[in-house]
Amino acid sequence: MIGSFVQGKTAVFVDASNIYFSQKTLKWRIDFKKLLAYFKKNTNLYRIAFYGALNPENEQERKFHDFLEIIGYVVRHKKIKFIRDSTDQEYGGHHKGNVDVDLTIDAVHYRDEYDSFVLLSGDGDFEALLKYLKAHGKRCIVLSTKGHVALELILQSKFIDFK
Repeated sequence: MIGSFVQGKTAVFVDASNIYFSQKTLKWRIDFKKLLAYFKKNTNLYRIAFYGALNPENEQERKFHDFLEIIGYVVRHKKIKFIRDSTDQEYGGHHKGNVDVDLTIDAVHYRDEYDSFVLLSGDGDFEALLKYLKAHGKRCIVLSTKGHVALELILQSKFIDFK
């Protein structure tokens, strides 16, 4: 399916935080090894990168990030931060990784190396990035789930629902 939407070298960027919520909604988990194989088989894959927060105290999380690097992903992560929020009565705040800017900088930095940009995210903050890449002749594809994808992304790309 993806092969009919991409052209030339393809770069895939995974916004882990956003995709986590899609997986919860769908009640299934992405097999990242199969995902990599899918893109290798169906595109001329230039780069696949995973952007996520990392809790250094969580051994399982560290092993997962290491696994992704071993199988061929570029892994970019930041140490998870706890943001205090007095309106959050249950937990007093939330965890945040803040890797969207890193993803955006990499997408712009490597712009001349790929022809098609695949974003696994539904975060509307990426609208400006999609507009920028399109202005530079890139095909833009967004993979996410309805209910977790901003209308702005749908309007700026070819949207493919995980379902």
